[in-house]
Amino acid sequence: MKALWLEDRELSVRDVPAPLCEDEALIRVRVSGICGTDLELVRGYYPFTGVIGHEFVGDVVASPDADWLGARVVGDINASCGACEQCLAGRPTHCEARTVLGISERAGAHAEYLTLPVANLHRVPDSVSDEAAVFTEPIAAAVEILAQVPIGPGDRVLLVGAGRLGQLIAQVLATTGADLAVVARHDRQKALLHARGIRTLEPDGVEPRRWDVVVEATGSPSGFGLAAAALRPRGTLVLKSTYRGDVTLALAPFVVDEITIVGSRCGPFEPALALLESGAVDPVPLIEATFPLADAVEAVRVAGEPGTMKVLLRP
Repeated sequence: MKALWLEDRELSVRDVPAPLCEDEALIRVRVSGICGTDLELVRGYYPFTGVIGHEFVGDVVASPDADWLGARVVGDINASCGACEQCLAGRPTHCEARTVLGISERAGAHAEYLTLPVANLHRVPDSVSDEAAVFTEPIAAAVEILAQVPIGPGDRVLLVGAGRLGQLIAQVLATTGADLAVVARHDRQKALLHARGIRTLEPDGVEPRRWDVVVEATGSPSGFGLAAAALRPRGTLVLKSTYRGDVTLALAPFVVDEITIVGSRCGPFEPALALLESGAVDPVPLIEATFPLADAVEAVRVAGEPGTMKVLLRP
């Protein structure tokens, strides 16, 4: 099969053996999405050799459970062992032996086929298009914030960052009825948010020490600094970014102001699919280009250009 292969920070489209695992479902990929993690892997954020990609929609063509045959699915990217301390404690996304689709010890989704355990699969509602469903994984990551932090109509919530993931976080946060504002720097980002009725602010328009919850989604030290300064005492800082290298910060203000810091990563797929099915979240306007898998190297280049939102691949 054809696949997008990463090795020594170099990408190529090559023929590789189709994945085989009789204990897992074999999925023919319909469409996959290039995300920020893919771009960071190419830049050397995490050592990985193999097929990258973890946002996908596909059809189950083989399965140890016949009920899944022919199903159109998306899938949780963390494959857990079910037996370690973390799994037994109900934390499977932190499994001590987990593999992660297209990120760690598991071939990814920028390919014609992939495999995942049946337990990881979720059926896509008939009314949800492939183009929308391919966003399920990052929408689930946005939904995770609501599972970790109670947010409601009385809360003042600031999102710092309006890129690929930030746009989806903004739409999810908007469903809470909170007093939401998003720090957006570029006209395209602002236009997408305004089309959803979401308020935007310039960085210098953020009132310090005002916000109950601040979500940082820029991945930059300057974004972190702005987010931290915006929090009121006993506020909550949600970190959605991973950072290359070190971030220097003074810890004393976090102690004095009794700030709660919440790291937030992967999230639940079923609520994400429900948001797509209801139309409460609509990611399709974020799609800027679709490339054939054969042109995946060029697609990644385009996805990495400043200001580009979502680029998709079709095998």
